Amino acid sequence: MFELFFRYPPSAFAKGEWVLLARWPAWVLALAILASAGGLAWLWWSRQRSAAGGVRGWRSAVLWSLQAALVAALLLLLWQPALTLTTLKPQQNIVAVVVDDSRSMAISEDGRRRGETARAALDGGLLAALRSRFQVRLYRAGEGLDRVENLQGLTMASQSTRLGASLRQLAKESAGLPLGAVVLVSDGAENGGGLEAGALAGLRSRRIPVHTIGVGRERPPLDVEITGVVAPARALAESRVQAQVNLVSFGAAGRKLRLTAKDGGRVVASKEVEAQGDGRVQSETLSFNAGAAGARGFTFSADPLAGEENTLNNAVLRLVNVSAARPKVLYIEGEPRWEFKFIRRAVEDDPSLQLVTLLRTTQNKNYIQGADSASPGLEQGFPATVDELFGYQAVVIGSVEMNYFTVAQQELLKQFVDRRGGGLILLAGRSAMSEGGWARSELAAMLPVALPDRKGVFHREMATVELTPAGVESPLCRLEDEDAARNAARWKKLPALMAWQEVGAPKPGASVLAEVTGKRSPFLVVQNYGRGRTAVVAGDTWRWQMQQPLADMTHEVFWRQLLRWAVSETPGRVVSSTPRQVLVDESRLPLHVDVRDRNFLPAADAKVEVRILGPEASGGVVELQPDPVTPGQYAGEWTVDKPGQYVAEAVARRGEEEVGRDVFTFQRQDGVAENFHTRQNRDLLEKLASLTGGRYWKPDDLSKLPGEVSLSEAGITVRETKELWNLPAVFLALCGLKAAEWLLRRKWGVV
Repeated sequence: MFELFFRYPPSAFAKGEWVLLARWPAWVLALAILASAGGLAWLWWSRQRSAAGGVRGWRSAVLWSLQAALVAALLLLLWQPALTLTTLKPQQNIVAVVVDDSRSMAISEDGRRRGETARAALDGGLLAALRSRFQVRLYRAGEGLDRVENLQGLTMASQSTRLGASLRQLAKESAGLPLGAVVLVSDGAENGGGLEAGALAGLRSRRIPVHTIGVGRERPPLDVEITGVVAPARALAESRVQAQVNLVSFGAAGRKLRLTAKDGGRVVASKEVEAQGDGRVQSETLSFNAGAAGARGFTFSADPLAGEENTLNNAVLRLVNVSAARPKVLYIEGEPRWEFKFIRRAVEDDPSLQLVTLLRTTQNKNYIQGADSASPGLEQGFPATVDELFGYQAVVIGSVEMNYFTVAQQELLKQFVDRRGGGLILLAGRSAMSEGGWARSELAAMLPVALPDRKGVFHREMATVELTPAGVESPLCRLEDEDAARNAARWKKLPALMAWQEVGAPKPGASVLAEVTGKRSPFLVVQNYGRGRTAVVAGDTWRWQMQQPLADMTHEVFWRQLLRWAVSETPGRVVSSTPRQVLVDESRLPLHVDVRDRNFLPAADAKVEVRILGPEASGGVVELQPDPVTPGQYAGEWTVDKPGQYVAEAVARRGEEEVGRDVFTFQRQDGVAENFHTRQNRDLLEKLASLTGGRYWKPDDLSKLPGEVSLSEAGITVRETKELWNLPAVFLALCGLKAAEWLLRRKWGVV
C-alpha cells in the first residue's frame, strides 16, 4: 500500500538523502515561500472589512493557511525534490545466503519440517531473483559456517546453532570480497551465548545489512519447557536444599503439572502446580535432601502433557557438590540453662556438624565440650585472635552481655562475619541482645533487626510461634512435610515457648521467617551481611523437645537446619567456581578462584592451578592468571573436548606454602541445546536485522526482498536519483489542500 502512493519502499526513504535538483539555491525557495505567505496574509487582512461574515477572524486564518500550504507545495515542486540512494551495482556484488542447518530446523510443524519451509522459500523464486542481480553464495550455519553448492547440502542435523560465531566467521572470510548483504534464514535459535557485540562488529563496520527470514511457529500449540533451575552448587551431606525451577508453558493454562526432582532414578521431591500458560515464565520451588557426600546430579523435570510434541525440553540436569566436611560451630552461653542442653543434644549426633560449646559457669571459669586440638585457646574464654576464631564456620551466642567481649573481640567477631564469611546466630536470654547492652554496640549493625535500646524486653511468659509467608516458602523452616500448608500448620501446633524476647523491627533486606503469635514480634529473622549471614532466634525452643514424644524430631530438625544454613556458604581460603557447571553443547569452561590469606584478606601473590580429570583419562592443568583489577581473584579458561562428567581441583600456593585446595565438578552434555527454546526467536532475528540495517521477513512475503537487498552501502555501489515531484501522493496532497479549502468555503457560505 505504501508503494502505491510513494512508488518506493519505506527503506528507500529511510536510507536515502533528500536533495533539490533545481539550479536555484534553497534559500531562494525559502524566501519565495515566505514572500508568498506574506502576500496572501496582506490580501486577507486588506479584505477583512469587505469579506463576508463567515470568513472573518480565525476562519480567515484557516483558509489563509490552506492557500499558503498549497503555494508552498507548488514552489517546492519547482525546485525538483528528489531522493538519492546508494545501491549495489548489478552483478558485481556478492550476497551471502546463510541457512540455519541445526537440529531445531528438523522440527515438524503442520506436517512440514522447518528446513523444508526454508528451502521452499528460497526455491520459490527468491534465489532466482537474487541471482539475476548479484553473485549468490550459499552457506549452512550450525556449530560453524560451511559453504554449500546447493540447498541439497542442508542436513538439519547440526548439534547446536551459533549464529553469532557464524556471522563473525562470514565477516572474516569475506574481508577482501565485495559482500553487499547477508540473507539469514533461521528459527532464531542461538546456543552460543547470544549475539555479543563482537559477533556483528565485522559486518557493521562495513555497513553490511543482514536481512533475516524467520521460520517456525512463534507460539507452539502445546508445550511445557523447563527454562532454568537455580540450585546451590554446594551443600553439606544430608542437608536440606532448595531449588528454584523456572518453566514456561503454551496452551496449558489452568492445567495441572507435576514437577519432580530426581537423584539418579530416585524421586527426592515432587510438587503439583498449575500452569500459567501464554508463554509467561513461572517460578516454583522444590526442597529436598542433598543426600550423602559426593558429586550428585539432580534432574528437574515436568511430566509431559498428553499431546505435547516436544518432551525433550521437560527436564534439565544440575550438579551439586555434596561435601563430607564437618564445619565447626562455636556456641558460647553465658549461663547454664535448658536451651543450652537441648541444642547440644539436637546437634551432637549430626555427622555434618561439629559443635564446640563454651559455657560460662562462673565469672572466671568455663566449661568446654566438643573441642579438639584444632580448637585452641577456649580455656581463656571467647577467642581473641584471628587464628582461633576464623577456624570456625559459625558462631552461636546465647545469654551473654556485650561487655563480656573486649573491644578487640567485638571487632574480630564483626570481621568473622563480614570478611571471613561466617554465620552468626543470636539467641534470646535474660542477658542477651538488648538486655545485655547489644543495642549500643558496634555489632548491632550486623544484626537483621534494630534492637530496642531499653531493658525489660525479655518476657518469661508462654507464647506460640507461627510462620510468615516468607517462612512458609523457606527450606529453613521446613520441619518434615513437603506440603507448605501442612508444614505451616505443624508450626502452629508446636508446644509454647517458656520465654521470648522483643528484638525490634526487621531491617531492610532482612527476612522474617516466623513470628510470636499475636505479638507481631519477630521470632526468627535472617539476613546476609558482607560475605556472611546473621540470624536472631527470639525465644527458648527446648520445650519443642521436652513436651513432645521422644521419637519426635522437630527440635533436632530445626536446629540442624539452622546451623547448616549458618555454615553452608562459609567459604574456605580457596574457593573455585565456574558460571555453568553443566555445559550444554558448549566446550568453553571459564574458571574462577578466590584466594585469601590467613586473615582472609585477598591474596594477590598466589600461584593458582586447576587440575582437571575427565572421562577416558582426559583432563589437563590450567594455570590461572590474577585479575588486575580485583586482588585475590584468579581466572582462566579450559576447553572441554569430550562429553561427560569432570572433577576439578584448584590448588593455591604462596611460595612453598600451600594456601588451600578446593574441588568442584562439571559436566558437558552434547545434543541437548536444540531441544530447548524451539519456538521461533523473532525478537533475536528482528534485533539482528535492526542492528545491521536490514529487515525481518516472513517466508510468505519475500517478493520485495531482492529490491531491499539492493539498498546497501556495502560492496560496489552506485548513486541513484529518484524524482519525487511525480509521486501519486504529491498529486493527492495538492488536490486535498484545494478540496479542503473549497469544502470549508462551502460550509461557511462563501463559495
